[in-house]
Formats: sequence, structure tokens, C-alpha cells
Amino acid sequence: MTVLLVMAKAPVPGAVKTRLGPPATPGQAARLAAAALLDTIDAARATPGVTAVLALSGRIEDAEAGDELSAALVGWSVLPQRGGGLGERLTNAYADVAESFPGQEVVQVGMDTPQLTPARLRAAIHRLASTDAVLGRAVDGGWWALGLREPRHAVALRDVPMSTPQTARHTWAALVGRGLRVAPLPVLRDVDVWTDALAVAAEATESRFARQVATLRPTLVPGGLP
Repeated sequence: MTVLLVMAKAPVPGAVKTRLGPPATPGQAARLAAAALLDTIDAARATPGVTAVLALSGRIEDAEAGDELSAALVGWSVLPQRGGGLGERLTNAYADVAESFPGQEVVQVGMDTPQLTPARLRAAIHRLASTDAVLGRAVDGGWWALGLREPRHAVALRDVPMSTPQTARHTWAALVGRGLRVAPLPVLRDVDVWTDALAVAAEATESRFARQVATLRPTLVPGGLP
């Protein structure tokens, strides 16, 4: 059995996806974030043989689409994120999962890749079966997925500089430095700025995220153009 761990912030206006504005307002950015999180939850729920866990920063009750998110998370284990920086919160989330679900490997994703599909998640799990770790790099130099056969190795993330163009490279080096065999996953684009949102929506045309982009686009830019 594999734990599928989703790291997420509650999509509260002003607290998520702030780099989408301009052109998006805080409320619009939060609605896009909610759509992306719902798409991620859908993909996880449709992936067989996984234990779904959400490590959450903030309160769903305060979020855009809070009722819909609460309904989508029925049956999930929801854990609070602990710690300061992202590296510390990731390390703690893996530790909490290891304590709650001993002996299970972990594949972790975020809420910035609404183009995730059950097939992509299954492929990551399959790849992890033959190695110690898998890492999916993002176009911007970060990463969108990390899988560990032994979750305790996530302690390597504590000192990795996060949210930089070199984060994936440093993460890979930190894992190799612990003696792990690391295998790559396909490169994906995560959503940070408006051009990312357009590109991901064009890829995942049937997603909630794409529908939300289509709804907002005419109001954000005259003519709906990038």
C-alpha cells in the first residue's frame, strides 16, 4: 500500500497563489487554487490502492469552495502541517504519515499541478517499486512529486532551499547524499503565474482548473488574451 500525500494550503483569498496577481485578484486566485486542489483530490481518489492523506495549512472552513472541498475530502486523513519553512513542513508531514501509517511508502504531491491524472500517479508508484526515491521536476526548477520507499529519508528536505530554480537539483543531491537510488519522473509545469495557468489549462482541458480559467479569463485581460 502507498500513502498518497497531498501538501496544500487552504485556498483562502490573500493566502494562496498570490503570484497570479496581477491580473488575478486575491479572490480569483483563491478560486483557481480551489479548483486545482479539487482536481488533485479527484485524481488521488481515482488512483487505486492508495491511502489518501492531506497535509493542510489553514482551515478549509475559511476557504473558497470550502463546502465542496469538505465533501471531496470525506474518507481522507487530514493532518495539520507543522513547522516554519516548507522544508521543515515537508519533513514533518512525512514523519506524521510514517507514524500514522507505519511501513507504507509515500508519494507526495502538491496542489499546483491540476493536470495530474490517475495514470501519472500510478506511474510514479510503479517507478518507486524498483528504487528508493522518485522525483518529478517542475519546469521552473522545483519539483511536483517526491516518492520515498522509506519516509524517514524526508529529513533530507529540511535543509534544501525551497522555491528556487535549483530546488529540484538540490533535492536530488540531498537524497543521493543519503545513499538513495533516485529515479526521475516526467517534467511537469506547476502553476505559479498567469502564463502557467493558461498553459496548464490548455493541457488539462477537462479539468475544473481549466473551467475556472475560462470563466475568469475574459474578466482579467481585455479580449481574454494572455
